[in-house]
Amino acid sequence: MFKSVKSDIRAVFDNDPAARSMFEVVFTYSGLHAIWAHRIAHKLYKWRRFTLARIVSQTGRFFTGIEIHPGATIGRRLFIDHGMGIVIGETCEIGDDVVIYQGVTLGGTGKEKGKRHPTIGNNVVIGSGAKVLGSITVGDQSNIGSNSVVLKEVPTNSTVVGIPGQIVRQHGRKVDRLSHQMPDPSHDALCELRRQVAQLQQELREVRRDASYVEPPRAAGRGDSQQ
Repeated sequence: MFKSVKSDIRAVFDNDPAARSMFEVVFTYSGLHAIWAHRIAHKLYKWRRFTLARIVSQTGRFFTGIEIHPGATIGRRLFIDHGMGIVIGETCEIGDDVVIYQGVTLGGTGKEKGKRHPTIGNNVVIGSGAKVLGSITVGDQSNIGSNSVVLKEVPTNSTVVGIPGQIVRQHGRKVDRLSHQMPDPSHDALCELRRQVAQLQQELREVRRDASYVEPPRAAGRGDSQQ
C-alpha cells in the first residue's frame, strides 16, 4: 500500500510543474485524494461490500468533486489534474501513467449490461472536457484532445480531436505529451469549404461577365448596301 501511495505522489511531481513540496501535494491535491479514496472503495467493492464502497466513493466525491465508481479499475501512477467534474464509470479500466484533466467523462452510452465503459491504455492523456463513451479501447500512448467526444476505438499512438472524435496527425511533428494544442479537423474542413466557395464565386462572376457582354454590330458590307 505504501509503495502505491509513493508512486501516486511521484506521478504528481512528474506531471505537474506547479508541485513544490511533498507536504503541499499530500494535503492540497484533490486528484490525489480522490485516487486514495477510490483505492479503499475498490477494495471494499471486491470484498462485495457494495454499499460501504459506495459510501466511501460518495464521500470522496463530496470532498473532491471527482466521482469514481468503486468498481472501476485504475492502474499505477494515475494523475488527475484540477479534477473537478470528472466521472469514471463502474466497468472502466485505466492503465498505468495516465493523465486526466478536469471535466472528463469515462462513461457509458445507455442501459447496456456488462462491460459498458471504456478501457484506457497506458501513457494516455485525456484533455479537459473530453468524453470517452462506451465499451471502447483507447490505445497506449494516445492523446484525446480537449472537449472531444470519442465513440469509436482509438489505435495505439493516435491523437483524437473533435465531435465526434476523429484521428488526426500532427503533420509528422512530435506532440508534447501534455500539450493540448492539437489539430482541429473541423476547422480544417471549414477552411477548405471557404476556399471552394471563394473559387465558385470567382467562376460565377466570370460567367456573368461573359453573359453580359454584347457583341457590337458589324459594319454593313458592300453586298448589304446593294440590297
